[in-house]
Amino acid sequence: SFQEKKVPFLVITACGLAAPIMAAVTTYASLGIGLAVSAVLLVAFTVATYFIFPPTFFKVFLAIILTYCSNVSIDFARMLTILFSLSSTADAACLPDGPHFDYTYYITITGVVGSVVNFFGVILYQYFLSGWRFRSALIFTIVIGALAPMIDLIIVMRWNVKIGIPDKVFFLLGNAIFENLVGILQSIPFSSIFAKIAPPGMESAVFAYTVGIANFCGMVSNLLGSGVIKWSGMTTVGDDCNFDALPNLIVVFSILIPTLVGIPATFLIPNVLQTENMIDWEKEQWYVSQRDGEEPLSEEDVENNNADDDRDGGDSRIESHLL
Repeated sequence: SFQEKKVPFLVITACGLAAPIMAAVTTYASLGIGLAVSAVLLVAFTVATYFIFPPTFFKVFLAIILTYCSNVSIDFARMLTILFSLSSTADAACLPDGPHFDYTYYITITGVVGSVVNFFGVILYQYFLSGWRFRSALIFTIVIGALAPMIDLIIVMRWNVKIGIPDKVFFLLGNAIFENLVGILQSIPFSSIFAKIAPPGMESAVFAYTVGIANFCGMVSNLLGSGVIKWSGMTTVGDDCNFDALPNLIVVFSILIPTLVGIPATFLIPNVLQTENMIDWEKEQWYVSQRDGEEPLSEEDVENNNADDDRDGGDSRIESHLL
C-alpha cells in the first residue's frame, strides 16, 4: 500500500517536479542560479536515494547521474549548422571559410537518415553487444561516443576540405550517420538498466524515477553547455563573432570529460550479463515485512525459504514492504 511505501513515493513525486522548478528558475533568474539550484536538487535526490534504497541501487543511481551529467551538451552540430549558414546571424563575413549549408539541409538529413540509422543500430546492438556484460557494453559505447564529437572537430578545423571531402558529404557520413548510431548504442544499455533496478511491486514508479533523473541530468548538461559557451568568450552574433575556443570546447567537454568520468562510473554498476538480474531484492532485504514485531530475515533464512519454494514449486516472492 501507499502507507508502506510512502517515503520512496514522495521522493519519486518530488523528482517529477525537479524539471519544472529548474525551468522556472532558469527563465526568471540567471544561468548561475539555475545551475546552483540544479546542483542542490541532484544532491538532495542522491542523499534521499542513499537512505531509502539498497546500496546496490544507490551505486547504479550514482553511475547514472555521473554518466549523464558528464555529457555536457553544447550541441555542436546544430550550432555549427546555424553559424555556418548564409541565412543566419553569423554570415559569410563572420566566418568566410565555413561550410555555409542551410538549416533545412541539417533538419532533413539528420531526421531522415537518423531514423534509418537508429533502426539498424538496434539490430547491431542485439547481434553484437546484447551478450556482453553491462560494464563492458557501457565502456565500449562510451569510448565509441568519444569518437563522435571528432566529426564536429574535423568540420571546425576544416580538415575534411583539405583532404577533398565536401562539407555536405562529410556531414552526412559523420553527424547524420555515425553520431546517430553512437547515440542509439549508448541509450540501449541504460534503458535496460532502468528496468532491471526496479524492485518488485514498484516497477513503474522506480522506473519512472530513474528515467526522470536521467532526463533531468540531460537538462542539467544542456544548462552546463550554455554556461560553457557563455563563459568561454565565444561571440556568435554580430560582425565581431569569435569561435576560436570552439575546438578546445569540443575536445574537453565532448571527448575528455565524458570518457574520464563515464568509464570510472561504470564500475559502480554490477558486472553482470544483460540477461541476469542486477539486484537480488530478497538478499538486500529491502522488502522484508517487520509488522507485528517480526524480525528481518537473515541471509540463511532467505536461502532456506527459496529452497523450500523451489521444492514446493511455489512463488518465492515475499510481500512488498519498505523497511
